[in-house]
Amino acid sequence: MTDEPAGVETLGYEQARDELVEVVRMLEQGGLDLDDSLRLWERGEALARRCEEHLGGARERIEKAIAAQDARP
Repeated sequence: MTDEPAGVETLGYEQARDELVEVVRMLEQGGLDLDDSLRLWERGEALARRCEEHLGGARERIEKAIAAQDARP
C-alpha cells in the first residue's frame, strides 16, 4: 500500500503534470483555509513525485536505447 493521496499512483505523466499546475494555481490564488491549503500542498507533493517517477523511467529507457545503439558493431 502507498502513502500517496488517492489515485496519484495511477496517473500518467500528462495527467499528473496538468493537475499539479492546477494545484499550484489554486495555492497561489490563496483564499483557502489552512486545512484545504495543506491538503492541496500534500496532493501537489504527491503529483510532483509521480511526475519525477515518469521522467526517471523515460530517462532510463532513453539511456538503455542509446547504450544498445552504441553496442552495435
